[in-house]
Amino acid sequence: MRMQAILTLLSSTPYVHDYFNIAQGVLNHLGSISPYHRARHYDASQIESELPIDCTIDQVMLMHRHGSRGPIGEHKYIEQLIQTLYDATDVIQEVELPHELEFLRAGYNSSLTPNNLTILGRKELFDHGVEFALKYPHLTTDVILSSDSGRVVESARWFSLGFFGLDPDVRIVTVNDKDDPVSWITPAPGPACPKFNYSFGKQATLTWGKHYLPLITDRLNTLLPGVGFTEDDIHGALYACAYDMASYGASPWCGVFQPDELVNFEYERDILMDASCAYMLPDNMAALVGTVFVNKLIERFTDSKGDSRPLYLEFGHDVTILLALSALGLAKDDPPLSPDEIRFGRRFRTSELTPFAANMVWEKFTCTSSYDEPQIRLILNDATMPLTICGQGMDPIYGTCSLDNFVKANHYSTSIRFRDETWNATCGL
Repeated sequence: MRMQAILTLLSSTPYVHDYFNIAQGVLNHLGSISPYHRARHYDASQIESELPIDCTIDQVMLMHRHGSRGPIGEHKYIEQLIQTLYDATDVIQEVELPHELEFLRAGYNSSLTPNNLTILGRKELFDHGVEFALKYPHLTTDVILSSDSGRVVESARWFSLGFFGLDPDVRIVTVNDKDDPVSWITPAPGPACPKFNYSFGKQATLTWGKHYLPLITDRLNTLLPGVGFTEDDIHGALYACAYDMASYGASPWCGVFQPDELVNFEYERDILMDASCAYMLPDNMAALVGTVFVNKLIERFTDSKGDSRPLYLEFGHDVTILLALSALGLAKDDPPLSPDEIRFGRRFRTSELTPFAANMVWEKFTCTSSYDEPQIRLILNDATMPLTICGQGMDPIYGTCSLDNFVKANHYSTSIRFRDETWNATCGL
């Protein structure tokens, strides 16, 4: 995997050295296709991870992204890279290869399975199920809700195995089995919001790619004269790094790239997701669609319908989590991110927000003396995310706020209803 080669290079780039924090490992920074790891949220380093000893968690709502998967549309770039290398077999055999590219002498092939959960993805979900059961032994449920995507349903099953054990008395229900007018797990894209379109993100990545991919292409073509790498090939190699990692836990391609090049690739993944389903979407669309999740959370934690459960286990996508964060105004950059220049100190980092197997855990808790009323906390990827939406009402030590303040702070979400005037105007219904 040539990890040592990458680590050696870190010292030459002060920002990269500080950001990656060698102990964390550079490969935790591949954007939304990073392997799962504990998050480091913006401005949260001083937040206490443990609640006061007199507090009890009464209710939990989990939204879990599926585990590591194979490529979706990206596999075409990997296949093109493989063809380029095959066409240059004679050149590669004759040229003097630098250490990090020696693996090409034996050839590079890919057996990645598009779309499907990988073996490591299964393990991520099983492990999370075990850890969840240990953390909340007093909470249980007999139903799990999932998106109807195959990899998401499978993720729910592996989590269930870790949480409940063999032959659990639990049903896995998909959103298609319910008659909700719009799902908080899959509110968009789709008929609920026709204007919601991932093409915004694609255009942003094309713009940013023009800034950084040519430099890598030139560098590798200098190292391997005669191969004739294109920018699409370089994209393929970056994706091969990420998806080999997702499938096997290692990739020879990851050692080919310098730390600053991986930083640029991470930024590409961030603006892809920000422009596809978060703050860069036009007309406040992400926040609007994300209100479906926030309103469901409030409904359950306030028991406004009188049927709330102590535990909700639900499984969806990175989009699910990012839409909810957008409605909450969390991880928001001001001014917004730009596809024309990198923002090093940004809040919106999908490596931290939505890596594979990301999990957004909402807790409602009460205390005998520390607080007088029910409180709410957000744990995103095993790290507390401060509820800055509560403003001065947020406890700066624990990043929490009272449930009452949380509801008041989300007045935008509670003012929106599916197919109301604002929704219809924004979504084109």
